[in-house]
Amino acid sequence: METYDLKKDLKVFGKEVKAFPLGVKEAFSALLDMIPEGFKRSYFGLSYMDDKEKIVYIATAEEKDEEEAEKYNCERYTVEKGEYLAVTLDDWLKKVDCIKDIFHEMMEDDRADKTRPVVEWYKTETKMLCL
Repeated sequence: METYDLKKDLKVFGKEVKAFPLGVKEAFSALLDMIPEGFKRSYFGLSYMDDKEKIVYIATAEEKDEEEAEKYNCERYTVEKGEYLAVTLDDWLKKVDCIKDIFHEMMEDDRADKTRPVVEWYKTETKMLCL
């Protein structure tokens, strides 16, 4: 496990996945269909535990301009700058089942900041960063 220093806040937009984990694939497919550039931008999965111990998952895309959230009828979110524990996952589409295990291991680490959401950063169609 490494650390990754995110130098600036990342503005993203998207929607909460109401049927987690079943609706994640559909939520990202909807984003990819809605945004013309496809994987010419990064995509993110943001998740955290709510006060009822339920996982809240938000499928998002990198914001290229300030009008996109409204244009696509989405909510705006921020991936906060700072230092994150990080694991790089290559060929992530073939390893989707192990993502939860990676985050579980990360959350067991004493360095984990449990006050911020965990972040799945889909940098490309094959490279993902777990933060």
